[in-house]
Amino acid sequence: MRVNDPEAIRRILQQARTIAIVGLSSKPTRPSHGVAQYLQSEGYRIVPVNPNEANVLGERAYARLSDVPERVDVVTIFRRSEAVLPIVEEAIRI
Repeated sequence: MRVNDPEAIRRILQQARTIAIVGLSSKPTRPSHGVAQYLQSEGYRIVPVNPNEANVLGERAYARLSDVPERVDVVTIFRRSEAVLPIVEEAIRI
């Protein structure tokens, strides 16, 4: 499966129910906030992952992906490019 294949992405999102959003901000002006709101409106359960937040959009926030106590189907990352690799490695471990 190719990651940039629209059909593969569609299948993943149709099967997914829980999406962790790393870098999710409580600030409505941030892109991560708008994406999370949209995902909630479409019926997805979002899990905020941000050590600087306690709750975002009514959901408890976690400092790291490894702190999330439930199964995560998809991980979305809103961080600077230089911070992404360790997050991807952590996502693979969970």
